[in-house]
Amino acid sequence: MGRGILFLVAGPAGVGKTTVLLRLVAEESGLVKAVSVTTRKPRPREVDGVAYHFWDEARFAAAVTRGEFLEHASVHGNRYGTLARFVEEQLQAGRDVVKDIDVQGVQQIRSLAQYHYPQTVAVFVTPPSREELVRRLRGRGSEDAGALALRLKTAEAEMERAHEYEYVVVNDSVETCVVRLKAIRVAEHCRQHSAPRRPG
Repeated sequence: MGRGILFLVAGPAGVGKTTVLLRLVAEESGLVKAVSVTTRKPRPREVDGVAYHFWDEARFAAAVTRGEFLEHASVHGNRYGTLARFVEEQLQAGRDVVKDIDVQGVQQIRSLAQYHYPQTVAVFVTPPSREELVRRLRGRGSEDAGALALRLKTAEAEMERAHEYEYVVVNDSVETCVVRLKAIRVAEHCRQHSAPRRPG
């Protein structure tokens, strides 16, 4: 059994990455989700260990010192990180790993030699329109006017970098987005066996 593929799925806050990836993992065999660690407080209905691992600042800082994160970053005043041990154990066991991540995290991971393309595939998820993104952010009920403006400004900057990714997927509906992500996974596994790999 060969090494699994790490799928990095980025996109602006509110685009629906968490919902889409939970559905994807539930429907796909041999695919696991790497759950991020964050210092932010849980939103209503978020369960520790499912959407995120919710840690306090001291625990997060200690993990950074010990080198436990594959990548970590500060976003909108909170810290986020990917636990390296979990990802490596899954990939070495031949399982694919999908990771909901920000653009900073994608850069950090792909700077590491073992995570060059095609072993790591980057996908950018976009909303069907700016108006729809605003609607989704407001629907979360966790954004005041200042936070909403900041997230929209960040989203616009992130979407300008979508061309840096292997794939761009529009999340116009959860079902359609999941189908597209499944197709990307199939395509990348075919590439692994049938085409020369590009140099990293």
